[in-house]
Amino acid sequence: MGAIVLSAAVVLVLLGFGNHLWWLVAVALLFLYVRYGPGASAAPPPAGGAAPATYRDYRERRDRQARWERRYRRERPFEARRQEREKSR
Repeated sequence: MGAIVLSAAVVLVLLGFGNHLWWLVAVALLFLYVRYGPGASAAPPPAGGAAPATYRDYRERRDRQARWERRYRRERPFEARRQEREKSR
């Protein structure tokens, strides 16, 4: 598949010496191949960062987040209460 796309791009570049529009078509072809080709991922990455590779990684991240939240509530009790009130509204 990659060889076909590459050879098509070369042909379009050679045709581009007569008509510069073919160069734009070659660039668009290469862009689409890089963007949606066989090496491209099926889905975009999640907005919150990369998903953990294993369940153990997920648990460690979850536990670390829970420890941080407990520490935050302990060190800033008034802010934590205010956030809880706003969350319950």
